[in-house]
Amino acid sequence: MFETIAKAFLIGLLVSAPMGPINMLVIQRTLNRGWRHGFATGLGAMLSDLIYAVITLVGVSFVADFFDEYEQIIQVVGSIVLFFFGLKVYKSNPLKDWTPDKLPEETRYMRDFISSFLLTFSNVAIVVIFMGFYAHFSYNPLADGVNFFVAGLITFVVAVFLWWFLLTSLVARLRKHFNRRGLVLLNRSVGSVLMLLGLGGIIVSLFSISSY
Repeated sequence: MFETIAKAFLIGLLVSAPMGPINMLVIQRTLNRGWRHGFATGLGAMLSDLIYAVITLVGVSFVADFFDEYEQIIQVVGSIVLFFFGLKVYKSNPLKDWTPDKLPEETRYMRDFISSFLLTFSNVAIVVIFMGFYAHFSYNPLADGVNFFVAGLITFVVAVFLWWFLLTSLVARLRKHFNRRGLVLLNRSVGSVLMLLGLGGIIVSLFSISSY
């Protein structure tokens, strides 16, 4: 159970952390309209991520036998996906997507929530990213029973919730001294971690295959 919780928590953080359009939108709204608007935007993204996490997990469970039979090969593929995802994050420039938020101050929180949910949900490519993470970490709690599945989902939600809470709280606290250039450094740090995880997974998986 602890292993499932640890993997779910790590996947939740790694899915949320890269500075893509959603993170930039959260930061924009936090800077322009305050912590509550930024956090509501993050919660909308969290709901979308949760839906895709469940869809991907259920899909993986239907081909569990295939995954068991070709576990090492699938881990290699998943680690390659993870590596190139990290490379894309590392090379991306979050400042390019930084545009003034023209919405009025009195915008309701539900509008922030819904707009963020729809923007995140429109990115169906996230399924490939989830599959890469699941394969890399050999994460399939459904195979261990409903309790593991529920525990994994709860932990995933806690991890994503914690990320958005910490990010918006930090941005709100440093609102007057916020240095946007720091986003580039954060992006490269996250990208480097993802690439290292992917590279490590490739090496370990290839070693396991060669030992057969």
